[in-house]
Amino acid sequence: MSAIQDVFRRQTTTTSDSSLSPGEQVLQLVANPFQASIQINAFWASLATSLGISAALALLFCFIRPRNTLVYAPRLKNADKEHAPPPLGKGLFSWIKPVQKANEPFLVQKIGMDAVVFLRTARMLRNIFLILGFVGIAIMIPVNVTMGNKTISNGSSAFTVMTPLYIWGRGLWAQVVLAWFMDLIVIYFLWHNYRRIHQLRRTYFESPEYQRSLHSRTLLIRDIPSKSRSNEGIAQLMDEVNPTGVTPRTSVGRNVKVLPELIEEYEENVKELESVLAKYMKNPDRLPAHRPTMKAPRKYKGQTASGKVDAIEYLTDRIRALEMEINDVRDRVDSRDAMPYGFASWDSVSQAHTVAYTARSKRPHGTKIRLAPRPNDLIWDNLKLSRGTRRRKRFMNGIWIAVLTVVWTPINAGIAIFLSNLSNLGLVWKAFKTQLDAHRTGWAIVQGIAAPAITSIVYLILPIIFRRLQIRAGDVTKTDRERHVLRNLYAFFTFNNLLIFSIFSAVWQYVTLVIEYDREGNDTWTSLRKGQFFLVIMSALCQISPFWITWLLQRNLGAAADLAQLWHLTYVWFMKTFMAPTPRQKIEWTAPPAFDYASYYNYFLFYTTVALCYSTLQPIVLVVTALYFSIDCFLKKYLLMYVFVTKTESGGQFWTTIFNRVVFAVMLSNVVIGVVVKARGTWTLVICIAPLLVIMLIFKWYCMKTYDLNLKYYARGKGQDQEHLAADSHPHKMEKISSKFGHPALYKPLVTPMVHAKAQHLLGEVYRGRLNSDGGQAVVFSDIALQPMAQTTMPNQEVPLEIVPEAQQDFQFYKNRSDFRDEADDLLSERSHTPMSSLGKQEYSSRPSTRGASPAPLQEYRGVPHRKQFDQSQVPSQFRSGGRTSTEGGDLGLRPHNGPYTDPYDDRTNLLNGVGDVRTPTGEFMSLDRWRTPGESRTGTATHTPDEEWNTNYDYFRSRR
Repeated sequence: MSAIQDVFRRQTTTTSDSSLSPGEQVLQLVANPFQASIQINAFWASLATSLGISAALALLFCFIRPRNTLVYAPRLKNADKEHAPPPLGKGLFSWIKPVQKANEPFLVQKIGMDAVVFLRTARMLRNIFLILGFVGIAIMIPVNVTMGNKTISNGSSAFTVMTPLYIWGRGLWAQVVLAWFMDLIVIYFLWHNYRRIHQLRRTYFESPEYQRSLHSRTLLIRDIPSKSRSNEGIAQLMDEVNPTGVTPRTSVGRNVKVLPELIEEYEENVKELESVLAKYMKNPDRLPAHRPTMKAPRKYKGQTASGKVDAIEYLTDRIRALEMEINDVRDRVDSRDAMPYGFASWDSVSQAHTVAYTARSKRPHGTKIRLAPRPNDLIWDNLKLSRGTRRRKRFMNGIWIAVLTVVWTPINAGIAIFLSNLSNLGLVWKAFKTQLDAHRTGWAIVQGIAAPAITSIVYLILPIIFRRLQIRAGDVTKTDRERHVLRNLYAFFTFNNLLIFSIFSAVWQYVTLVIEYDREGNDTWTSLRKGQFFLVIMSALCQISPFWITWLLQRNLGAAADLAQLWHLTYVWFMKTFMAPTPRQKIEWTAPPAFDYASYYNYFLFYTTVALCYSTLQPIVLVVTALYFSIDCFLKKYLLMYVFVTKTESGGQFWTTIFNRVVFAVMLSNVVIGVVVKARGTWTLVICIAPLLVIMLIFKWYCMKTYDLNLKYYARGKGQDQEHLAADSHPHKMEKISSKFGHPALYKPLVTPMVHAKAQHLLGEVYRGRLNSDGGQAVVFSDIALQPMAQTTMPNQEVPLEIVPEAQQDFQFYKNRSDFRDEADDLLSERSHTPMSSLGKQEYSSRPSTRGASPAPLQEYRGVPHRKQFDQSQVPSQFRSGGRTSTEGGDLGLRPHNGPYTDPYDDRTNLLNGVGDVRTPTGEFMSLDRWRTPGESRTGTATHTPDEEWNTNYDYFRSRR
């Protein structure tokens, strides 16, 4: 303690004057000439590096973009004609005009609702801070500079003079006026955008894609009691909340047992085998002297050499064993072991939404009923969790978040106290204080660049941690998970990185003042009282505000780095140059990357909260924030149009989460302004600000009551059913809800290992004749019928590998493949996915798709020859077509209904019967009916009705999956 007192004594250059008021004496004590100079230097260093490097990255992007469309315009290459963005020229700045001209209706069709809502949010924040920034420069800074006490502000930095630190009396009313003006501006923009998003959402409901999709007419039922876990039981539950009088088609979830784990392990082994082969055959003309080996697993019972086994042989045997086990488990799955969740589907969207609205506040027999998401949006493992299990998981998730917060607190305290203000570190470290005095410019650059950079790098890992925690919390959809990740990230950032960060800095400042007063001979209580806590908090917040300016300036650098795709370019270059990537990895690198809405939204909200809280403490922060949003708003528009895709389209459901947090940010800023005016004025000023908190709550309640139900439900009653009758006038064809909303583990095709074509001639040597065939006939490995290798290359051998030429290691050749489509369904939104109809002149059956895949083109595809006619005896029994009853809907393998609640799809015989009997050249399931032209029956006659006209719409094919 004495060392701190001595250092502080030497650092303080002005002694207290008894003629000054207690508040003026406090400000005189906290004046720091060194900090005055370092703040200015740090700001200019941060501004120069941020704008300079950002401009350099933007120019680099302009030069590289025309020569590397795989990285800078993958959506342009992979989207179909209807949903592709405008073409780009080869000029350096030819990308600017198409982005600038794209309006909102155009973007809704091209990139989807989620991306449009994100861009609208960015524009809203840009407009808010452009207005507030102008007010800050034109009004607040002149008021603070002209009305400040010049006696005690001498020697302070320009940043400190621009704050209200030296204002008393009537000058504080400017803070109150700004608080009211800021709240009214934010309320207007929130209300305006709420109305616009409400219109977009209603248009989205009316769109043909939404009206024709199965998920829009389906409800998800969870926590089903044991006695109701059947198709009939679900229908009876629906009768209690079904005002439409229409009986839905129902499907209860099946217990897939260990299938997901087995398939996951199978895919991991396939990818590991691909990696081993890629490394071993990287140079086909110079194979390594020894075959690749790997450490024998603990459960391995075979022979080993020094604890290792041949990697290729072990992985091949393991893949075969897993394949047999997967097929065996699939064969034993049936509907007798039902799960506590299921689905109910209606013929029209309005009927399903009316039932969902009626059931929103009810739990018939303890069930929870909600609108069903898209099948690829479901987190299947969490659907089976009971209500109590979900509650326990959420509780444990809260504990882990609390532990993470506690662990991060001391780290955050160190950053707040020392990194954001290096002079504080000099107070407790004498040698460092000497260095500070000797090299002020150098350490100013460190404070302006290194401290915000270290903070930003640490924050990068937090979204990863929170996403993994949220997966364990029991969320049933990926959209819910991302919204909860956003909520937790924002709460953590705001509490730990803003409130705790600022409070620790203020407490440190208060402690140093108390030490100084105590040195003058006062007792502890007198020292605490003379410290004037509110005033010290205000002064500490004003002095720490330059840190947030430099930090926000560096975020412009982050926006430019996103545009240049530096990480992706560097990673791919390193892997291709120094490693041995597999063909599958190269294909995945060319796929459009997913846009991380949770992280980007969190950054937007956090920047907004920081700027609003420091709006009166440091008005220039409003200008810096306006600069960031002005730049990033345009750059993100390009990225969403040409580079990124939406992982799971939610139809704009992030908006309410964004709205609530902006309202909270405004209320928090009002509290901060209240602390500022109380530190210098009376409670009258605080009372004038207090009504703003009530106004914001009333505004939130008004928007919730006016818009939220219409944002969620297409229809809410019989009256509205008539209103939307036109959209539902065309009846939908009978669809197998049990297959569309069936667990992917039941029908997901098993992937085939990929090998580069340059190593094709070595495969026989690598496998050493382990897989011999009989006469070169097609054999079945996994559930994929494979064509034997050419006799001239590998005589009398079968290799379960897919040969991929170098020229076809591109996602555009595989975007409709089942194994890559499973990933693409997560990566490509409904608006950015290429429909099968865009591939050329292909013929498909008009009947509804069987389980597991959309129609596949009947042509040679990505170098794999067309399959010969297969012998049914060589196809696994669970994939053969058995005796099926032809119905008026086509050869669907359906049994006649035996009652109002009987679903003909859920018996053991038909569980996997509809998947087809062979696979297409693309590796997808395919029945013999798919070789026929649309509408042609087995006898060659047309069987479709007028309602079943051949539909080539984009989402028609998407819904068939």
